[in-house]
Amino acid sequence: MAGNSPSPRPHGSRAVRGTAGLAALAVAASLSAACQVPLGGDDAGGSGESPAGAATGPAGPTTAGDNYVPGDGNGGYDVQHYGLKLTIDPNGAKQLDGTATITATATERLARFNLDLAGLDIASIKVDGAPARQQRGGDELEVTPAKPLRKGTKFTTVIKYSGTPKPVSDPVLGTYGWIRTPDGVFIACQPSGAHTWFPSNDHPSDKATFDFEITVPQGLTVIANGEPETPPEGTGGTPTLPGAPTGGPGTDGPGLEPVSLTGTKKRAMTTSKWHVKNPMATYLATVNVGRFGVRSSKTASGIPNITAVDPTLSGVSLDQFHKLNGDITEEWTKLFGPYPFSSTGGLIDNADVGFALETQTRPVYGAFGLQPTIVAHELAHQWFGDSVSLTRWQDIWLNEGFATYAEWLWDEKTGGPTVQEHFDEAYEGLGAGELWNVPPGNPGRKQMFGRSVYDRGGMTLVALRGRVGEDTFYKILRTWTKERAHSSGTTEQFIALANKVSGKNLDTFFDDWLYQKGRPAK
Repeated sequence: MAGNSPSPRPHGSRAVRGTAGLAALAVAASLSAACQVPLGGDDAGGSGESPAGAATGPAGPTTAGDNYVPGDGNGGYDVQHYGLKLTIDPNGAKQLDGTATITATATERLARFNLDLAGLDIASIKVDGAPARQQRGGDELEVTPAKPLRKGTKFTTVIKYSGTPKPVSDPVLGTYGWIRTPDGVFIACQPSGAHTWFPSNDHPSDKATFDFEITVPQGLTVIANGEPETPPEGTGGTPTLPGAPTGGPGTDGPGLEPVSLTGTKKRAMTTSKWHVKNPMATYLATVNVGRFGVRSSKTASGIPNITAVDPTLSGVSLDQFHKLNGDITEEWTKLFGPYPFSSTGGLIDNADVGFALETQTRPVYGAFGLQPTIVAHELAHQWFGDSVSLTRWQDIWLNEGFATYAEWLWDEKTGGPTVQEHFDEAYEGLGAGELWNVPPGNPGRKQMFGRSVYDRGGMTLVALRGRVGEDTFYKILRTWTKERAHSSGTTEQFIALANKVSGKNLDTFFDDWLYQKGRPAK
């Protein structure tokens, strides 16, 4: 994630970052807020029919036990697939009408299990075709099947729900999640916002494949993760929806005709389908609805590349952005290993957010414009954060430190400061208490998207490169992305791998850079 805010580090991957590094710090903080959901109070949340004889008995844990995101995630089962059939009407009384079909395997005997879901109304729940009982409390949805689930059993839960998702407003991480735009919806959910728009096991330790079937008013375009069943068609125009933000950077582009989304009782709708064939963390799921110019082609090595831009954003070239996505993806394959997914690209929307987010296969960016180093940052996350995901949020430097290093690499490649110059500037900088007083290997919830995680995390890799040599350094990175592709990893596992590949004991080195306060020796 990068950010673009006035705070010390709101624009890295979570904030938008400029070549001087200050903008990048802003992006990081903002982006980290992209999808966090604070715990709420009790909410009956709908009255789906419940069987009178629903089973009682053992239940899985109601949290993943991650104190960086208290309450997120659940236990007792492993999700394999989410099938999301959604009707999104940005101008509707209820913006979202959905059916979530969740396929999972019970990892223990379950008479009850929990999902994460915030605020939306539930019409019905079925488990393996039979009505199930529900109970709501805060952001927890407890499901009691008609019959207990045996350990090892594969089961399917179908939940019909509706409502208008609310963006998350977190005092630490900011506003993110389901964000209205002048013509639609922008979705970015790091770390905890997925369950504001679909029921889920909302923690990156439980990744799954996805299918999206999205129906929207005709004249709007849908851009989601993965690959579409049919190529998306671009749309023009700038309708402003009631309740949507206005007065932003967007203006009517030349020759674009606004199309009214009101005036008829029953509007024509259009449906698109997108498939995500590799496992994805819930916070990386995105569905963006609006009017976009779209480019589809292949990179030099044949990777499908889908790029979209809101045409009302001045100074943003769709063709330039599309080419940049392809060029950076190709460059990172040379350094980090084969591209881990079946398509690449990106989307820039007229969304009033100061961050970008590495949504899988297709990062999303707010209305701050096109910044090549931020694109480099987000696309590096496809290897570090998306394919190799977190087991716990404490290890967020494995995502942001690696993407920051890549950001510096792209800056050097395109004529900006070298990687070493970025390192030296930060190392010698004055007033860097936030850098040296916060250990990036365990920054705490309040600093999980702070400057130390991004810059000191990136500096750790620069220092590692100097310690083991460039060839060995990139062998470590490529081994990491290969051995843990489409899975997850921890800092301890990365350190063990670095020791093994380099033939050195680097434990003290990593302890100084990741876990101790104070400025480490170069």
